[in-house]
This record gives sequence, structure tokens and C-alpha cells, in this order.
Amino acid sequence: MADINKLLKHRKALKAKKPNFIRQDTHKKKRLIIKWRKPKGLQSKMRLSRAGYRKSVRLGYKSPVLVRGMDRNGMKPILVSNIKELEKIDKDTESVIIKKSVGLRNKIELLKKAKDMALTISNMKDVPAFLAKIEKQLKARKENKQKRLKEQKEKEKQKIEKKKEKDKKEAEKDNKKEKTADELAEKVKKEEEEQKKEKDKLLTKKE
Repeated sequence: MADINKLLKHRKALKAKKPNFIRQDTHKKKRLIIKWRKPKGLQSKMRLSRAGYRKSVRLGYKSPVLVRGMDRNGMKPILVSNIKELEKIDKDTESVIIKKSVGLRNKIELLKKAKDMALTISNMKDVPAFLAKIEKQLKARKENKQKRLKEQKEKEKQKIEKKKEKDKKEAEKDNKKEKTADELAEKVKKEEEEQKKEKDKLLTKKE
């Protein structure tokens, strides 16, 4: 363990001196992506390792073999996406990295399980604070959802009431129209009867 700690310190010192390896002329041309590509040009000064030009990848920049792939605490990080993978982890030599693609609810379950198993989580600083924050957010989200549903129900209720009122008004209008039609029919009938009576009177007089 002492050797590993020594090697980790040595690796840290090496990494502090290590340059950023980027593609030749990336800083000159906007279309070039900032990542490593080996220089292959015949006249390339970078390939020839001339002074004043960017450094190329060399074996000397590698980490020591025993600590290669380890995190700063000397543990091997393992990507985890479910509880089965989490249960396989050795807490003394391996640390957990929860995948980015894991959903929030599954992440909470994984964190709680990791906490119970006393595992080290590399891609999270304060697990209890994160869990408290997330639970608070979920609670607020739930309350907002319930509030929205309540508002939606009230709106639907108001719509139904408005529709009922509209139907009632239309029914009243129809009743009024029917009444007026009946009244007109009665009026016409009366007029016809009066005309008939007058005609009968005239006929009796002539006789």
C-alpha cells in the first residue's frame, strides 16, 4: 500500500508536467477538432520534435503500471448502471462510477445501496446532501403535479357548468320559440274563426 501511495504521488507530479496533446495547427483552423492526431507530414516540425513546437505523445508520459487506471485514492473505478453490478464491487479495491445514462430514480436507489454497502463513489462528492436535495426536488415536483391536476379538475368542472348553463339557455330559447309559435297558431285560428262567423252572419242576412 505504501508503494501505491508513493506511485500515486509520483503520477500526480508527472501529470502536473504533462502537456495537453492536441492535433497540429488546431489553434489555427476553426474546422479542426481539438483532440489528438499523430502528425504525419513530411515537413512537420511537430513530428520531428523541434524546439518551440507542441509535444507529441511519447511512452515517457505514461503513468506507472501499478497505478495505471486507478483514481486519486488508489482504487479501480468501475462503471455501474444497476444494483446487480453494484453488488459485485469489492469495497477495498474498487470504487463506483454511476453511469451518466442512469435515470434519477435508479440513481437514488444505487446511491442508497452504495451507502449501505459503504462503497466509495468517485463521481459524487457528498452523497447525503445530493440525496436530500433530490428528495426535496421530487417532493416539490409531486406537489406541483397535484396542484396542476387540481387546477385541471376545477377547469373541467367550470367547463361542464358553463355547458350546462348554455344548454339551459338554449332550452329556454327553444321553449320560448315554441310558445310564440303556438300563440301565433292560436291567433291565426281565432282570426279564421272570426272571419267564418262574419261570413255566416252575412249569409244569414242575405237570406
